Amino acid sequence: MRLPRYATVRQYGESEIVIKKSRFIGHAKPVESEEEAVAFVEEIKKRHWNATHNCSAYVVGERDEHQKALDDGEPSGTAGKPILEVIKNRGLKNVVVVVTRYFGGIMLGAGGLVRAYTDGAVAGTDAAQPIVRVLHKEIIVDVDYTWYGKLENELRGRNARVGDVSFTDRVRVVCLPEVGEAERFAAWITDLTQGQAVLERGEEKYFIEGE
Repeated sequence: MRLPRYATVRQYGESEIVIKKSRFIGHAKPVESEEEAVAFVEEIKKRHWNATHNCSAYVVGERDEHQKALDDGEPSGTAGKPILEVIKNRGLKNVVVVVTRYFGGIMLGAGGLVRAYTDGAVAGTDAAQPIVRVLHKEIIVDVDYTWYGKLENELRGRNARVGDVSFTDRVRVVCLPEVGEAERFAAWITDLTQGQAVLERGEEKYFIEGE
């Protein structure tokens, strides 16, 4: 069963902060599998092969079943865990974050490291633009031309999400209500068209909330 909605990030993003002369570069990316998350961590390690550390964490799966935090040589619990906590505290899923550190010569101490990696993870996820993905269900509405004007006006008044509209001997409108509202939406269409519409259930698709 797919989640009706979940928070993630829109795209790859990176952002750099400097703390006591150490550079911390936060990288974040949406992923669909644990393998993709691991591959991204390796990609950043190759790109920043000369960095002091490339610490990382990811959360993948509908129920967050795949989670991992890696300190990459920093003292245990001071890097990977804070990065993971940022992901979880922001409620993000299917996200991988790497924070690259170039040591600037000043020791930060355990508390300072935790704060630095936390800030690096926040900067990276902010750069990747947190979003909410909402699952929608295709309700394909097939109507006679005499009903199309009313249907179009009512859909617009309801601010309904509409996909493709095709015109042949009849009009075919792909409507995209949220998955939890799909059956109520279908009943509304049936009432609106006095049972004249032919309805078909199509695919489920994620869209970004508010877009």
